[in-house]
Amino acid sequence: MFIDKLKPIIARSKEVENLLSDPSVLNDIERLTALSKEKSELEEIATKATNYLKVLQDLESSKALLEDPSLAELAKEEIKDLESQIDTLEKDIRLLLIPKDPNDSKNIYLEIRAGTGGDEAGIFVGDLFDAYVRYADSKKWKVEIISSSENSVGGYKEIIALIKGNGAYSKLKYEGGTHRVQRIPKTESQGRIHTSAITVAIMPEVDSVEVNINPNDLKIDVFRSGGHGGQSVNTTDSAVRVTHIPTGISVSMQDEKSQHKNKDKALKILQARIYEAKLEEQNAKNSADRKNQVGSGDRSERIRTYNYPQNRLSDHRIGLTLYSLEEIMMGGLLDQVIDPLIAHAQSLALGNDNS
Repeated sequence: MFIDKLKPIIARSKEVENLLSDPSVLNDIERLTALSKEKSELEEIATKATNYLKVLQDLESSKALLEDPSLAELAKEEIKDLESQIDTLEKDIRLLLIPKDPNDSKNIYLEIRAGTGGDEAGIFVGDLFDAYVRYADSKKWKVEIISSSENSVGGYKEIIALIKGNGAYSKLKYEGGTHRVQRIPKTESQGRIHTSAITVAIMPEVDSVEVNINPNDLKIDVFRSGGHGGQSVNTTDSAVRVTHIPTGISVSMQDEKSQHKNKDKALKILQARIYEAKLEEQNAKNSADRKNQVGSGDRSERIRTYNYPQNRLSDHRIGLTLYSLEEIMMGGLLDQVIDPLIAHAQSLALGNDNS
């Protein structure tokens, strides 16, 4: 029963509140921190649950008044209002009951790579990255470019950035996959529409506690940094390639002149990639039917098309089509794409709740 799920939440919320005023807890920083976090997580749902139970009681009281002819009309109006409140509260509570993704509050590593389409794909890597930067600015997040590899026409073969901000992962986690662009390249003299593709990966930033890498499992190679056309950027072997032998995952880093800094950056990205691989493996095991899920990182899945001649963006996973591509690429309207994806994922999660 739905109500049976709420009573323990309300009881635990009250218990946590009482514990936070207990002197023994106040003197235990670790326990105090854990309980404060739990209180924050329970507060909204406990408040709505308490309100929900009260409105249910009020509804029963109002229904009892229907037997009194002098109060029946007034009772009908109250019942209508209370039933509306119950419906709204129940929807809100069901959303709050969906298990939280432990990564939702984390910073993310954003990786964008050129795929098919040559130089035009590389140019779109830069265009999409700029759109994400504008979106991050609108959310007051910070963007730090970790590594980039430019092509010869002002685009990128690859760009990796760290986006810091509360909720960055929760908002951008469904951006992972293959993004296809259809437009007339600036270099196209015949005015023909060109189709190219790029891949996006979204990985939560993790620490050594979440992904413990044994140094003996690493193969570290150093080499000289290279730029356009293979020329040497640095005269010392400062570039680093770190390979995790058990998984075969490797990361190369050459942006810094210091070998130590390149190694440090590479290890952080390696941790994130190993964590992402574990998440994908876990998702595959937990999901009986992946086709019914919103994709969240599989770079082989074509998730979206950007059609410039029609000013159209289509997200193929949820059948979303918007004719405001220009505004979306400016970052301000990206929520019109992201929010429906989140809502769809929540709907799927609610559909799995048989209560």
